[in-house]
Amino acid sequence: MDAINDFILAAAASPWLLLVMFAVAAVDAVFPPVPSETVLVAGAAAAAAIGGWPTILALVLAAALGAMLGDNLAYALGRAIGTSRFRWMRRPRIAAAFEYAQQALSRRGATLIIGARYIPVGRVAVNISAGALGYPWRRFLPISLIAGATWGLYGAAIGILAGSWLANQPFLAAVVGIVVAVAVGIVVDRVAAARRRRTESREIATTTDGALPEPAQMAG
Repeated sequence: MDAINDFILAAAASPWLLLVMFAVAAVDAVFPPVPSETVLVAGAAAAAAIGGWPTILALVLAAALGAMLGDNLAYALGRAIGTSRFRWMRRPRIAAAFEYAQQALSRRGATLIIGARYIPVGRVAVNISAGALGYPWRRFLPISLIAGATWGLYGAAIGILAGSWLANQPFLAAVVGIVVAVAVGIVVDRVAAARRRRTESREIATTTDGALPEPAQMAG
C-alpha cells in the first residue's frame, strides 16, 4: 500500500498530470469512453489527501480548458458532418439523445449545453447537434466555457471530499472519489433519461389530443 501511495503522490505532483487531464477532457468530449471524470476526481482526491491545493486549482483549470476545447471540437464536427453520417451515431441510444438534443436546443439552449456536460453521451449529442443545427458559435463558446468550468469544479469537489476524509491515504481517497463520481454519474444519467421520456410522453399526448376531432365534427 505504501508503494502505491508513493506512486500516486509522485503522479499527483507531476506536471504530466495536467497535460493528461487536458488531453482526456478534450478527447472525452468527442469520444465518451475516455475516462476524463476518473482522472479529474482521482487527481483531485490524491492532491487533497496531502493538502496539494495548488495542484487541485491547476487540475481544475486544465480540465475546464480541455472540456471547452473538446466541446467546441464536437460542435465543429456537427457543423461539418451532421448527426447521422456514421454508424455509431445511428445506434438507438445515441440517436435518441440526438433527437432529444435537437428538440431541446431551440427552447433552452444554454441550460441544455451546460447540463449535458455532466452526461458523457449527452454532451457529445448536444454539442454535435448544436453545430449541425447552426446554433450560433458566438453564443456557444462562452456557454461551453461556463460548462467546462462548472464541470471541473464539480469533479474536483468530489475528489476534495474524498481526499479530506482519507487524509494521507491518496490511493484510498482516489478509489472512493471514483466510486462516488460513478454513482453520481449513474444517477444523473437516469434522471436525464427519465426527464427525456416524460418530455416525449407529453409531446405524444399533445399530438394525440390535437389530432382528435371536435365534438361537433363527430356529431356531424
